[in-house]
Amino acid sequence: MHQRFVFINVFLLVIAVAVLTTIGIVMLTSTGAYAQDNKGDPTYYLSHQLVWLVIGVVLCVGAALVDYRWMEKRWWLFYVCAAVLLTCCLFPATGGKKINGAFRWIGVKGLTLQPSEFAKLAVLITIAWWYARKETQPREFLRGFAYPLGVVLLIVALIAREVDLGTSTLILCTTLMVMFIAGTRLPYLALLAVGGGSALALAIRLMPQRTGRLLAFINPDQYPTEAYQQVRGLTAFGSGGIFGLGLGNGREKFSYLPFAHTDFILPEAGEELGLCCTLTVVLCFLVVLVSGTVIAMRASDRFGRLLGVGIVILIALQAAMNIGVTTMLLPNKGLPLPFISYGGSSLAFCLVSVGILVSIYRRGFGERPDPEGLRFDVKFRKRKTPRI
Repeated sequence: MHQRFVFINVFLLVIAVAVLTTIGIVMLTSTGAYAQDNKGDPTYYLSHQLVWLVIGVVLCVGAALVDYRWMEKRWWLFYVCAAVLLTCCLFPATGGKKINGAFRWIGVKGLTLQPSEFAKLAVLITIAWWYARKETQPREFLRGFAYPLGVVLLIVALIAREVDLGTSTLILCTTLMVMFIAGTRLPYLALLAVGGGSALALAIRLMPQRTGRLLAFINPDQYPTEAYQQVRGLTAFGSGGIFGLGLGNGREKFSYLPFAHTDFILPEAGEELGLCCTLTVVLCFLVVLVSGTVIAMRASDRFGRLLGVGIVILIALQAAMNIGVTTMLLPNKGLPLPFISYGGSSLAFCLVSVGILVSIYRRGFGERPDPEGLRFDVKFRKRKTPRI
């Protein structure tokens, strides 16, 4: 009965991801033809996304078939590769590319990679490995807080150097939640939250473009230029109504809404397919959150639990941040919507993450160790049939 229940969650997870990916391909077909820098080819962005979709599906299947526990022994390889790739972004001689004032990409034989997506997975694997060690005492200051935080901050610093505060904030917030689940003391986490917020405020103050985004969020009427993108996004949502203007009939993609195929693809979906589509997207992410959490908590070991929960938190939090930005509930951060926005590295990372969750499910029904140090546990008890 337990296995059947979790299998239903795996099925729902796969269906939700398939729906999100399909919506992304459909909307990219509609918006990509009118996007800037499409090299004069209406199918430029679509064809690149399809290539990455195939790569992502292959990696997803491979991750599902392979035992996820091999990553626990090779955590250092993921971490070192992430640090090296992030460093390569900063130098043109190593393939680094500067786009829109940010050093976030590496060009490799016609494909553009975004190492920060790989770094997300590397950080989750490293944190899960650290708190799965028998030597680690989550409630101690050094081994339960300072050491793992220092390891994460190195990756975050490299990402922040690329001028990517959105991803840096996302990784720090996910790390804080995973550390909480692992059993780190709340005062330490409060210290991290205060320190992270202060560092973010300082970074915003030192970067005029980010300062403008924050001021535009607080008072869009006084900063119409900085708030333009989010205002056009709200216009797209309002124009679509409940059922939308029809696929391909959206008007904002005609150079009115910047980056309609990447960060602001959800407003375009709302304009063309209506509130029904946007609510479907939100529902699918809720399914990913709930189903992924159930799968993670049925892992056969502590490493699998922390890794699975970290993956679910990262995807759900990124989706919430993107939706918050496009609906003007949060300042503009430049984060893509998982599974939907254009971006091959993001799509591949999300699909690999789903494959890891499936791998956790496939190996999650052996003997389960005592979940010492975890703040919550999911226990399924068999109902005892009364004797007649």
